[in-house]
Amino acid sequence: MDAFYASAEQASKPSLRGKAVVVGGLGPRGVVATASYEARVFGVRSAMPMAQARRLAPNAAYLVPRFGFYRAISEQVMRLLHALSPLVEPLSLDEAFVDLEAGEAAWDATSARLVGERLRADIRAVTGLTGSVGLAASKMLAKIASEEAKPDGLVLIEPGTERAMLGPMSVRTLPGVGPATGDHLRRAGITTVDDLAEAGEDELVRLLGKAHGHALHAMALAHDDRPVVAEREAKSVSVEDTYDVDIHDRLRVGLEVQRLADRCVRRLRAAGLSGRTIVLKVRRYDFSTLTRSETLRGPTDDPAVVREAAARLLDSVDTTGGVRLLGVGVSGLADYTQEDLFAQAAGEGVAEQVTDEGDRREEPAEEQQAVVERRWPAGHDVRHAEFGHGWVQGSGLGRVTVRFETPGSEPGRVRTFRVDDPDLEPADPLPLVEDATGVSTEGVGA
Repeated sequence: MDAFYASAEQASKPSLRGKAVVVGGLGPRGVVATASYEARVFGVRSAMPMAQARRLAPNAAYLVPRFGFYRAISEQVMRLLHALSPLVEPLSLDEAFVDLEAGEAAWDATSARLVGERLRADIRAVTGLTGSVGLAASKMLAKIASEEAKPDGLVLIEPGTERAMLGPMSVRTLPGVGPATGDHLRRAGITTVDDLAEAGEDELVRLLGKAHGHALHAMALAHDDRPVVAEREAKSVSVEDTYDVDIHDRLRVGLEVQRLADRCVRRLRAAGLSGRTIVLKVRRYDFSTLTRSETLRGPTDDPAVVREAAARLLDSVDTTGGVRLLGVGVSGLADYTQEDLFAQAAGEGVAEQVTDEGDRREEPAEEQQAVVERRWPAGHDVRHAEFGHGWVQGSGLGRVTVRFETPGSEPGRVRTFRVDDPDLEPADPLPLVEDATGVSTEGVGA
């Protein structure tokens, strides 16, 4: 999918179409998740610090991600892919490998191109968004072709042309060649894929080690026999938060770890899984990152058990100087639990505090009572009793600014309200595409 999160936001918000849109964390330490092609003109790119993006594109629209919305669109696209073949290997919400031969959807270059063009048309019809298709005889080449096809295109690498196509490309084109490896190869005079092939396997093994050197030499020769794997088994489930301001208060750190443990368990349960190894991740004020783990006697999806284990792990970590990131994960996954092996955790009868992904972090009970103003994340959907559906353009100083428009409307008007206006409430995203009868083809939940 092309600039997926940003494109989904543009399709959802008529006033943003054709304009620079940046989606990501909006705090001082936020990073860019996706930038629209209009924003990329200014040099904004994924994984860039949000502060840097704002300097490069001060007039862009900056929005908080709506992952539930993106996930619903992703599921529509994945259904189209599964209609082509039983072998679909998702890489993320917006990218997947498909083995067309396994589904007998294509058997040569001509039939593959027809399938690719039809898929692009179907994606646009179902979601209103564009996707780019790369067609080739291997996963590596198909990935490279899809990048070459962006945005909104199709590239087919004809059998027999792979070496000629790859040769002049930068070594950074190949999977597994990041900035550090690229710089190491550049210092050795290797900058293109042709240079890699000419260097030979022995030289690459000397430079990069046996496994990496062997793999890169094979890729430089366009060799990649990895199959498309339909089910990629999850090895762990984890959640983490980066904080705008370092947390120094030990009690606050402990409360954050408990909330992360609860969120992690909700993800476990949503996937029908349990796990026996609890992992705590702490990034301190000086960017040093510590991980601690504890393996239980059997798998669990009990939030009280995970909270207690995470708290024990935290006891072994010095957070005196401040904490900038916390994470809780569960590995050693299984599809069953063995709760009878565990003593019941203290406070088991206390009801869990649950918030949806993307909501504000939960405050302690005493702090919650003091909170009067609701939070209105930029870009999220709202509904007003009088003006209907809209989205948050921004909020602050007790006010929230809303633009009232829908995916099928003209660009709408902007109005400002008090943050505690009783007529204004959060809403679910509206679907991007309607069928011929005007009925939404897919319900989209936040």
